[in-house]
Amino acid sequence: METTVGIEAPDRRSMRRREAFEEHRIVSACVRPGQKARLIDVSAGGALIETSHRLLPGTSVELQVETGTNRTSVRGRVVRCAVVRLRPTWVCYRGAIAFDRDLPWFVDEGGEAATPQVI
Repeated sequence: METTVGIEAPDRRSMRRREAFEEHRIVSACVRPGQKARLIDVSAGGALIETSHRLLPGTSVELQVETGTNRTSVRGRVVRCAVVRLRPTWVCYRGAIAFDRDLPWFVDEGGEAATPQVI
């Protein structure tokens, strides 16, 4: 039995979100020190992730992301975190991370999506 919690947070991002793999090309993500995360969406300024580990709002984290050919780490601050799914033996948290610096691989001169590169 799974319970889903419906939470609709207001859209606070000023940068374009990339939700589909075809847009961001990220194949894996984890929060150091090795907590696997599922990327919901990402922009140059932050990411929305799901993980089985609770993220404490206000804490600093390091998110490691990997494309098929590149890997990078970016530091950020947890903006919010909430339980989104419950199972008898598992809890799923959804957390928003605001990056300390923009990811330049998502923005080129014209503001369009760029190909990911090693940072």
